[in-house]
Amino acid sequence: MRIGELAAATGTTPRALRHYEQEGLIGSTREANGYRDYDERAAVRVRNIRYLLDTGLTLADVRCFAGCLDGDMTTAPPSPEGLAVARDRLARIDARLAAQTEARNRLAQALEAATPPPPRAPLTPPAHPRPPAESRP
Repeated sequence: MRIGELAAATGTTPRALRHYEQEGLIGSTREANGYRDYDERAAVRVRNIRYLLDTGLTLADVRCFAGCLDGDMTTAPPSPEGLAVARDRLARIDARLAAQTEARNRLAQALEAATPPPPRAPLTPPAHPRPPAESRP
């Protein structure tokens, strides 16, 4: 199957497929005209790569799953190594979120301190209108 066919079959792009191949996650052979030719297993591997990336893992994380990419990863029980990789990625994401939240809070405090308060309305009581001249005694 050519790269465009594999991209269409897996809902990804030829560029992403070339990147996965460069990273060693999928392989192809070359036809006489230089076109890449992927076997049917490549579609399963690409779907699994996309599944793992969509969960929040990185390509570096996905490399740890290279031996599992030919099976159905969506229904297979996770391995202890896979769970460790996922937990590590989650901890890194949590740390980044905490750092971003702290930065956001510091910026909000700085803006609050630098912004003058809105002007206050005068504290004089409102004037009571006088009744019309006809209604006065």
